[in-house]
Amino acid sequence: MGSADGPTADEPGGGTRKTRDTAVAERRFRFLVAGYGVSSYGTFLNMVALNLFVYETTGRALAMGLFMAVRLASGFVAGLVAGGLLARFSAKSIMLWANVAQGAVMLVLILTPESLVTGALTAVSVVIGACGTLFMVALRSSIPEMVGEDRRGWANSLSITGRSLAMVAGFASAGVVVSLVGYTAAFLLDMATFVICAVTVALLPIAGGRGAEGAAGAGASAAAESGKSGKSEKGGPRWRPVAFLALAAAPGLGLMVALRGVDAFGSSSHNAALPVYSTSLDAANPAVFVSAFWCVWALGNIGAQQVIQRYTRRTGRTVGALGFGYGTVVMSAAFIAAFAGFPLAVTAVIALIAGAADGLTEVAYTSHLQTLPATLRGHAFGLSATFENLGFGVGMILVAAALDRFSPPAVVGWSHGAAIVVAVVFLLRVAALRRAEPAGPMGRAGGAERAGLRKEEAVEGRPDRGDRDGAEVSRG
Repeated sequence: MGSADGPTADEPGGGTRKTRDTAVAERRFRFLVAGYGVSSYGTFLNMVALNLFVYETTGRALAMGLFMAVRLASGFVAGLVAGGLLARFSAKSIMLWANVAQGAVMLVLILTPESLVTGALTAVSVVIGACGTLFMVALRSSIPEMVGEDRRGWANSLSITGRSLAMVAGFASAGVVVSLVGYTAAFLLDMATFVICAVTVALLPIAGGRGAEGAAGAGASAAAESGKSGKSEKGGPRWRPVAFLALAAAPGLGLMVALRGVDAFGSSSHNAALPVYSTSLDAANPAVFVSAFWCVWALGNIGAQQVIQRYTRRTGRTVGALGFGYGTVVMSAAFIAAFAGFPLAVTAVIALIAGAADGLTEVAYTSHLQTLPATLRGHAFGLSATFENLGFGVGMILVAAALDRFSPPAVVGWSHGAAIVVAVVFLLRVAALRRAEPAGPMGRAGGAERAGLRKEEAVEGRPDRGDRDGAEVSRG
């Protein structure tokens, strides 16, 4: 990757040139995160405003669920095709047109006559769900090319911080915006956020996607030697087997993605149960507890990102696969405890812990997948997004049905309990891989070098040990 897009591995000018390129890449990434944060604010504002608009338009609560199902189904499909699109197009073009499409469909909704509003709402759900997933996959899979392999932990933490702040702002302001200026103004504001993000992407040089293929020769050879022919190197019709190949070839990675899907299932339980539980606490003002809970959760998430950024800056390491497993256990246990009826002060501390653990797991998970070769990375992130949308979508259906018969603490306990069980299995798998690791530097280095990682990464450690993150792709 040239200095226009980020730091290079071997600069003839020595450390000064590399440091300057790193600073430029990080400054550009901060601008990208700012644009991403603005569009994320629009996304969360959109979630509240659209649901209210759907309910007001149709007069049926079932309609809100149907439109949410369409949105999740679109994200599910987009996850399946995201890897193939990244093999054909640059990450920059995908991120740009994802925002343009979302802004355009909001404009269509604003201009649509009342007789056609149902069709326009369906189009909005499809486009927002699909394009949101495509943007996220393109961004996450391209971070190593944008900022450099050794700064991906910092970049992931920064992007998650921006999204967490946007979530709090979007949820907190949605009701105020709709009540004060109405739905049309809210949709115009939402459209403007996507336009701002699109302009930010257009103005920045962004590596990744097809543009990163030239730097991913080692990854391409690893994929070719894993039992598949080279006919799909340019993103042909066999893109889906490549996605499953990425998960099957890396030790424990398939289980890690499965855990992410089960975690999304658990997340659907507390999202659906919070309004019900809040109503039981204060029927007159149920929104107070929900808003306060998510605000404290976001504070914990943001605080964790600050700690992670300092840790990666000081040590040069990410939190690793073990951090993802332990973080999932803590996060799920915290959400279960949040519905246990503790005093509000204790519940606030629990929400803080849940947010911090959630932030830890997301950074660890994203950083781990980013160590795959570039030719496999987009497919893995796309398949991961599919699992997450599937888990959350199925969870919303099952949880909604379960809440009619069981209490919120019971439903959340079962759902997040399943995530804890799978997380324990994942941790045992990681521990087994650590015990099976050959002793000595050659044992540590061999597998990583086969994956196309840099020699210094191979020597420093493996993801399965938890001392340094990385996804090792086996050839045999």
